[in-house]
Amino acid sequence: MSLLSDSDDLREDLTALRRALHREPEIGLDLPRTQEKVLAALDGLPLEITLGRALTSVTAVLRGGRPGPAVLLRGDMDALPVREETGLDYAASGGAMHACGHDLHTAGLVGAARLLAARREALAGDVVFMFQPGEEGLGGAKLMIDEGVLDAARTRVIGAYALHVFSNTLPRGIAVSRPGPILAASDQVSVVVRGRGGHGSSPHTAKDPVPALCAMVTALQTMVTRDLDAMDPAVVTVGRLRAGSAGNVIPDTAEFVATVRSFSEDAHRRVRAGIERVVRGIADAHGVGVEIDYDEMYPVTVNDAAEAAFALDAAGELLGAGRVFTAPRPVAGSEDFAFVLNEVPGAFLGLGACPPDIDPATAPMNHSAHARFDDAVLPDAAALLADLAVRRLSRASETPTNADAGTTTGASAGAATDGATKAGADAGRAA
Repeated sequence: MSLLSDSDDLREDLTALRRALHREPEIGLDLPRTQEKVLAALDGLPLEITLGRALTSVTAVLRGGRPGPAVLLRGDMDALPVREETGLDYAASGGAMHACGHDLHTAGLVGAARLLAARREALAGDVVFMFQPGEEGLGGAKLMIDEGVLDAARTRVIGAYALHVFSNTLPRGIAVSRPGPILAASDQVSVVVRGRGGHGSSPHTAKDPVPALCAMVTALQTMVTRDLDAMDPAVVTVGRLRAGSAGNVIPDTAEFVATVRSFSEDAHRRVRAGIERVVRGIADAHGVGVEIDYDEMYPVTVNDAAEAAFALDAAGELLGAGRVFTAPRPVAGSEDFAFVLNEVPGAFLGLGACPPDIDPATAPMNHSAHARFDDAVLPDAAALLADLAVRRLSRASETPTNADAGTTTGASAGAATDGATKAGADAGRAA
């Protein structure tokens, strides 16, 4: 039987698991109920399971029946602090929601584990299943790397793969990836402007931080268009402003928080330097003080060129060529799978999960309180993850002396494709 056929037999179980996860979302690094559900779903499979210490992760190793290297498959498990407004009969009722589709990632990875366990004797090596908390801004992947997930099979994995579903843009069941940068680096900058408060009727007796803050916000938008190459851009979006408590009071302080996205190390370095220069310069011009907290969160997610080509070929053979395409440019979303790809070669892929009754072009996007994902893609997700593991191990066993010839770490692959990335990156700024 084929992987797609066998995965379709798992449809009911995977849908039930995904909806159970969706009803009870958990946020951050501590996901005890989610971990419990994953362990129950894996129960009875021939897996070596290790639980995280700094986070409620699950690392499961499947030993193949034939000798060979190891590969890794990742599924993130955490939700977002979003109050769900989908109206689904399995919607979450609290202040958290699986608005990014991580419940589908988890269920899909469970499906891959079941498919591969049934084929264990034919596997030419081992598979590491990485069930990860804390992807949404907390760097759970890095913590799992620190705890040894890349060496869980007692040898460093030779390839790593992850899928991410999308509620909009991509039609249902369409897979996408690309060589080189596929997602942006993500930073957060918090700025506090310190002035001297006073009465709103007499601003000359105070040091008003509000005009300085407003000047900073607008000047940053000019900075990114003038300091950075238009073919290697950055995005600076101010998402929070806070100042004062009354209309006739000049506050002592004003503050803003922004997200910063970039697609190369050069842009990453230049945008940080530019933000700090502009903010400090405007503060000096207004005679106020300023504090800048610049948090470099996630690096650029860089697909190894050879691994991306392999993954796209594998997806095309499994799903059909008409359901797979190479993205012309990266997008400005970010992913902590970037930490994995900085350590080992691999590929990150997208999978359309927009319900058939919604136009992908206008559907609510990931992270929206209205985001909906179609369970029908779960068998495809499970089969594709499993197929990547089977093919990668088979390729390594067929050519053991040069199976990895030409592959590089994610960082070096990014350098090799930098020119192509710069040619199209400016069109991919929307997450």
